[in-house]
Amino acid sequence: MVDIIIIGAGPAGLTAAIYARRANKSVLILEKSAFGGQIAFSPKVENYPAFESISGSELADKMVDQVLSQGADVEIETVTGVKDCGDYKEVYTEDGNTYCGKAVIIASGAQHRHLGLENEEKFIGEGISFCAVCDGAFYKNKTVALIGGGNSALQEAILLAETSKKVYVIHNLDFLRGEQKLQDILKNRLNVEIILGTVVSAIKDTPEFSGITLKKVADGSETELELDGMFVAIGLQPENSAFADVTELNEQGYISANETCLTKTNGIFVAGDCRTKAIRQVATAASDGAVAAISACRYIDEL
Repeated sequence: MVDIIIIGAGPAGLTAAIYARRANKSVLILEKSAFGGQIAFSPKVENYPAFESISGSELADKMVDQVLSQGADVEIETVTGVKDCGDYKEVYTEDGNTYCGKAVIIASGAQHRHLGLENEEKFIGEGISFCAVCDGAFYKNKTVALIGGGNSALQEAILLAETSKKVYVIHNLDFLRGEQKLQDILKNRLNVEIILGTVVSAIKDTPEFSGITLKKVADGSETELELDGMFVAIGLQPENSAFADVTELNEQGYISANETCLTKTNGIFVAGDCRTKAIRQVATAASDGAVAAISACRYIDEL
């Protein structure tokens, strides 16, 4: 039995672990894949306090090092369910293990959203990617498209423009949503072409990824675009089905919680991108982690 089980090792979960350990609570972190969450794949972070510029992976490494130095335990396992047993909670994993904790903090983050087109799954990892940091080098001196218009999308496009011959930035709206500074950088790159008010309507059905069909939102007209690769950055979606029995999910699948990060079940808290909130940034994830940990510690102290 530990005091707090934290599900997820992104900025929210790692911050929660730091606060919980500083409150002298025993902590177990369960992470299914990579430490740092989505931030680990960001080529450059320039809006996190104390760092004028830092790569996402480096920021994640610093968080992990701090958590481990504080004495938190970590297991690489996929959580499949959580059960409320009153004064303690049971957390079940894909490996068949059961962990018990007085409180649980769900910080499972969110996953990359797909376009939902035919042939998309076929080409993921073979022409379609969600991470320029991971796969951008494969497209050196080649032609790629970046789908999306938010901060993450523009950062990915800037990174791709450093090595790719040509980068198309394609967004469904008539304007980019990312920060003006990022837009200005892209607009000054001679090898970048921004296509607005346009969606990807099809992926060519060829043995190897070779291009896409674009459709203008205004009039439905379509054009073909030949590509060597495509990067998709159209947002995230939560994977909270494992927690449906102990939390309330909204229509988009995010976990509903109040300002103390408490879910509908006493002793179960939520933090980060997987919860209902207006802003999803690394700073707000860390904020959630601190709030959830403090709330969980107070809950345990009152048992």
